[in-house]
Amino acid sequence: MALPVRQQVTYWGVAMGALVVVLWGLGDVILPFLVGGAIAYFLDPLADRLERAGASRAVATATIAFIATSAFVVIGLAILPTLVRQLTGLVETAPEIAARLQAFLTTHFPSLMEPGSATNEALAGVGNAIKARGAELAQTLLSSAMSVVNALVFIVVVPVVAFYMLLDWDNMVAKVDALLPRDHAPTIRELARQIDKVLSGFVRGQISVCLILATFYGVALMAAGLTFGLLAGAVAGMLTFIPYVGALVGGVLAIGLALYQFWGEWFSIGIVAGIFAVGQFLEGNIITPRLVGSSVGLHPLWLIFALSAFGTLFGFVGMLVAVPLAAMIGVLVRFALDHYREGRLYRGLEWQDEDTPSTLSDATETPEDEA
Repeated sequence: MALPVRQQVTYWGVAMGALVVVLWGLGDVILPFLVGGAIAYFLDPLADRLERAGASRAVATATIAFIATSAFVVIGLAILPTLVRQLTGLVETAPEIAARLQAFLTTHFPSLMEPGSATNEALAGVGNAIKARGAELAQTLLSSAMSVVNALVFIVVVPVVAFYMLLDWDNMVAKVDALLPRDHAPTIRELARQIDKVLSGFVRGQISVCLILATFYGVALMAAGLTFGLLAGAVAGMLTFIPYVGALVGGVLAIGLALYQFWGEWFSIGIVAGIFAVGQFLEGNIITPRLVGSSVGLHPLWLIFALSAFGTLFGFVGMLVAVPLAAMIGVLVRFALDHYREGRLYRGLEWQDEDTPSTLSDATETPEDEA
């Protein structure tokens, strides 16, 4: 006998509450496991392809781990030192940039830079703060992404978790499937397939878009002669994951640096602006439509809200789980709306009219018909 609906809602509510408590209280502890699980999830299709090609699961997992480790080492040796050097150089150059901006505004907009004006005091404060805390700011920027856990533990635990979860992924999915409530198993499987479709279509595709744009912007800006081109390109490409933010932040950063470096050389500044114009054209018309598609079910505004809300509530861990939870909530909302449109509350008189004819025909039978 199935449980009453009220009891089922209670149990599921308790489970969701427990999940929220775990994320809130153990976010720093479970972060490496969340990251490792996410890596295993996104690499599972590749492991399945290698298995279909004849490799065992262990061989497929070991092959993927070797390729990923090699790529990480190459990136670490070839790109990260340049990024760190450019970031440090940008922080050290920031006071000079602020001073030049202050001089430019004083020359062309003297009313804004009168002694005691808000603009003058703000620029002076920014310059003094950067001068006084430039080294500390650089160190904070370099370490902030890893501040939630010890960097060494994170680097060691994440690959181990990802390896073992990828190795045993199919078995874990089968065990979870075996524990589903029998009455609701088909519905839960269908919802899980839809969530997986959204995640695989959006996240895998969007990560590819970010990497392609980061490479394009970084190489193109460095070829244009921009001193901090690789850093600006990496920022613009990685922030592309958040709709509109990547192009806005990266474009403002790159064009601002171009104005500082190439002031008076308008052709060079135009090249930097043109690089971002070309990048946005490619991203909007070619790269994203082919790699992500237009029907993954994650509206840009919904994604921005999810990242902001979960990031505020749960910090860095919240931002990691924001996209999966946003996809899950979106699928569940569409599922609920479909059932609502099929129900009596939505259909109202239409539902009554469909049942009325048979009732009326029964009620209008005459005694002669019965005879």
